[in-house]
Amino acid sequence: MARPFEETSTITSKGQTTVPKSVRKALGLSEGDQIAFRVDESGVTLRRADEAEDDPAIAAFLNFLAKDIEANPGRLRTLAPEMVARIEQLTEGMRFDPAEPIEGDVDL
Repeated sequence: MARPFEETSTITSKGQTTVPKSVRKALGLSEGDQIAFRVDESGVTLRRADEAEDDPAIAAFLNFLAKDIEANPGRLRTLAPEMVARIEQLTEGMRFDPAEPIEGDVDL
């Protein structure tokens, strides 16, 4: 993690600004990359916008699932013991960290 720092930038009459070089470097940004602004009660944060996080189809699907689970909690079922055993067999010895970024292309 980079050491905290602060930079300033001027906003033009068109509402545009330049992301300072030190910020672009810290976020690994280059021409054509996208950034995301988050505004909450503590202020504004800026981050590199990854396309996967902004996928409207995934967001819509997850929203659909959340609403369906809320409306029909009785439909939720636990996995069958056979399925649990099969998952354990297929993943034996594998290390998994859900917070770790996925490297390379992923086929779904």
